[in-house]
Amino acid sequence: MATTTKHAHAPEDSAPPAKRARVDAASPSGRVTEPPVDESSDEEGTATAIRRGQTDPPKASDLYLDTINRAALDFDFEKVCSVSLSNINIYGCLVCGKYFQGRGRNSYAFAHAIHDDHHVFINLETTKVYVLPDGYPVSDPSLEDIAFVLSPTFTPSSIASLSTPAHLQKPSYDLSNKPYIPGYIGLNNIKRNDYMNVVIHSLLHVAPLRDHLLLSNYRGKEPELLKRFAGLAKKLWNPRLFKSQVSPHEFLQEVNRTSAGKYSLEKQGDPVEFLGWLLNHLHKDMGGTKKKNSSVIFSTFQGEVRMETQQVLVRPDTGTNEKPRFDIDREIKSTVSPFLFLAVDLPPPPLFQDSVEKNIIPQVSIQSVLEKYDGQKTQESAGQLRRFKCQRLPPYIILHFRRFTKNQFVEEKNPTIVNFPLRGLDFKDYLDAPASHPGTVYDLIANVTHESAAGTTHDKESTVWKVHLRAGAGGGENEKWFQIQDLIVEEIRKEMIVLGETILQIWERRTDTSSPANGMDVDKA
Repeated sequence: MATTTKHAHAPEDSAPPAKRARVDAASPSGRVTEPPVDESSDEEGTATAIRRGQTDPPKASDLYLDTINRAALDFDFEKVCSVSLSNINIYGCLVCGKYFQGRGRNSYAFAHAIHDDHHVFINLETTKVYVLPDGYPVSDPSLEDIAFVLSPTFTPSSIASLSTPAHLQKPSYDLSNKPYIPGYIGLNNIKRNDYMNVVIHSLLHVAPLRDHLLLSNYRGKEPELLKRFAGLAKKLWNPRLFKSQVSPHEFLQEVNRTSAGKYSLEKQGDPVEFLGWLLNHLHKDMGGTKKKNSSVIFSTFQGEVRMETQQVLVRPDTGTNEKPRFDIDREIKSTVSPFLFLAVDLPPPPLFQDSVEKNIIPQVSIQSVLEKYDGQKTQESAGQLRRFKCQRLPPYIILHFRRFTKNQFVEEKNPTIVNFPLRGLDFKDYLDAPASHPGTVYDLIANVTHESAAGTTHDKESTVWKVHLRAGAGGGENEKWFQIQDLIVEEIRKEMIVLGETILQIWERRTDTSSPANGMDVDKA
């Protein structure tokens, strides 16, 4: 333990030995981490420092900065000690990337510094850097990029162009000099969490929610789920990543805990159920109540729908094949309820098909499935007739296409393809509101699709979830679309988006309807 004595009792005023400047090979900018020290001009250098008001001599801690290995650093995983599994007072070794608890003489980080000769550690909560086993802090401009990867910060000016074509013109570069576009990067599929990855991507491209999370500074007693979701949003949109991919492990571990194991990494799940659970929990964690606009979740996604119900009466004068309809002479109950997303039903596929028809995939337009909300089309359920009409539309509409149905034996899948435009879908026929209501023309920003083995049975083992994201707004050549499946990010042609089995869509209200944009602006579905 001679090494311990040497560090613990080193005189504070001893001059540091000479150290040559070293360029960090792992740094993308190749910055110099330590200026050269000339011991022969010690007196002259001291006098210059005094004239400038800098009385502190260079610290011996700067000697170890050249041992930092940025390629080994990964701050995406849960911040727990690799020995004790505690999450209290955790430090990350900047040489090997492992996490250890504490920095006192009896701590695991202290022992790691002595046994492995790794001396530079960063506090994962405060981003302060220390040299162990000596225990003194380090302040050096070359460490700023590490602190930014650990805890990115954003300003209103830095996020102003994230939804514009200008964002696509400024790619970022990781440590290996690989270009990437912040926000459009892969999320690691740790086991079977791809159904959660597509929901995370979709929500973090909704501008009001994304901007709220990027500008947040949760350092107090906010719920852990909200803190980790905001942290994941900042990593996804970080323009200075060391790796052009992000692992949602830390956030998904908290999802598993909060949901009591309902949404876990090990088993496949339903993205629609997860989306509903996540929106309600985020609304509650942000201090939301049952009132309108009480959180950014409600102000972004909440609308109102009117449901009219009437009991079914069998009349003797009706034909055998005639469907029941509303009788205006009898009582009609009307209730107005809030919604976070609208569920639409797909027409059932044909039961009996010959060898030729099996190769034909049924198709339907999005207008026909949205007729459920026109206030005229009726549904019969449990002896009740129901019809729906929207009373208020939110700035962002989430559509859920009910593709899976359960019976006594299996969960069936409806393979019907929905044809939809990418821009200019008008919801005015499904809205009963005054003229002062905002515009009803919406553009698509996110589309989640399901892929599995051919057939009408929902095969969870072969299920693959993909998300299509709009990059750059306004239509025309400036608008690009990316398809993301776990770590695979690739640009996709607009014509290919409608060919998948869509499960979820997010539509954005168009703010300016006076001047039609270029591209797919007219509804041709």
